Amino acid sequence: MIARQEYLDNLIRFRDKRLIKVVTGIRRCGKSTLFELYQEYLKADGVGDGQILSINLEDGEFADIETGKQLYAYVKERLLPDGKMYIFLDEVQRVADFQKAVDSLYIEKNCDVYITGSNAYLLSGELATLLSGRYVEIKMLPLSFKEYVSAFPDDASIDRLYADYLQNSAFPYALAFQRPKDRRQYLQAIYDTIVLKDIVARRKFPDLEMLQSVVRFMFHNIGNLCSTKSISDTMTSAGRKISVHTVENYLSALTDSFILYRVGRYDIKGKQYLKTGDKYYAADIGLRYALLGSQKADAGHILENIVFLELMRRGYEVHIGKVDGTEVDFVAIGDEGKEYYQVAHTVIDTDGHTLKRELAPLEAIRDHNPKHLLTMDHTPPVSHNGIKQINALDWLLK
Repeated sequence: MIARQEYLDNLIRFRDKRLIKVVTGIRRCGKSTLFELYQEYLKADGVGDGQILSINLEDGEFADIETGKQLYAYVKERLLPDGKMYIFLDEVQRVADFQKAVDSLYIEKNCDVYITGSNAYLLSGELATLLSGRYVEIKMLPLSFKEYVSAFPDDASIDRLYADYLQNSAFPYALAFQRPKDRRQYLQAIYDTIVLKDIVARRKFPDLEMLQSVVRFMFHNIGNLCSTKSISDTMTSAGRKISVHTVENYLSALTDSFILYRVGRYDIKGKQYLKTGDKYYAADIGLRYALLGSQKADAGHILENIVFLELMRRGYEVHIGKVDGTEVDFVAIGDEGKEYYQVAHTVIDTDGHTLKRELAPLEAIRDHNPKHLLTMDHTPPVSHNGIKQINALDWLLK
């Protein structure tokens, strides 16, 4: 079991705070395992077994709990009359009106409540209204490259591990499969569950084949500027007629299920968010390979996807940067301000044109926030008039 230390530290930091801890993320990214790790921590810190109540609402054992009222009654019956209780509700969105149960547990004396869900709508609608200001969200992703590397011997080739990380998937349990065929079947099962359970069943989309076509299109175009109209036009011209409205609904469902992440654009000089020109990134590149097969992929956009996910893990708010007529791959806004990131698989060529092209957007930014150029080139770290060029794998592992 890989220790998800950064996520675990987040739970520890919010322990016993008057906040509901909400862990969100794509299915099978490790939310249930995180709860297990945290419960082990609690027990090691003196919490008794009877003070922990853990319910996985996708487990057949709890199939009879279908409503928020039933869920609250089940938990209420098992609360200790005195003493702290730690309540864990896994995949709570399966229960109708779960919001009311969570709200009722929140106001119970001596209850510390933790919930997970695999859909963004978990924190929309009634839950957001009932619990506004009373919850903290911990956004969970599949394994980082650093976490993935920790599962292998120290002398393993980092370049080889990066190639495997892309191909074999960052979903934690994918590491259990040695045969590529078995791993692909596992990833396909994850994909099918997301599409059928989290999207089709909830949104009632009638055309599963069209939805799958949109998913394949988006996976093929990670890192490219996309508008709903351009997606509609491209798919229609390829013989898959689809309206802009339908594309919007599909993209909303895909981002709600965390299989895709939408990144908007930010005008760096004007300091304002732009309404057009979004990009989309996949939650897991291995899932992309499993779906698209051996189609040739743009190594630069793949690396860009990995860097985006890592910035998310590190707690940044991430946008695409626009400066004059050029584009900065990422504007990362964190507790200490902004940072800028340009990503390229390589900037080595015979005339230096590629390096000049990649530096130009960063050089056009007139503020003094940190600027980074991440590449896969094995060159010593170097500064280009204050722009730090760093090996991407070194950056991912730090």
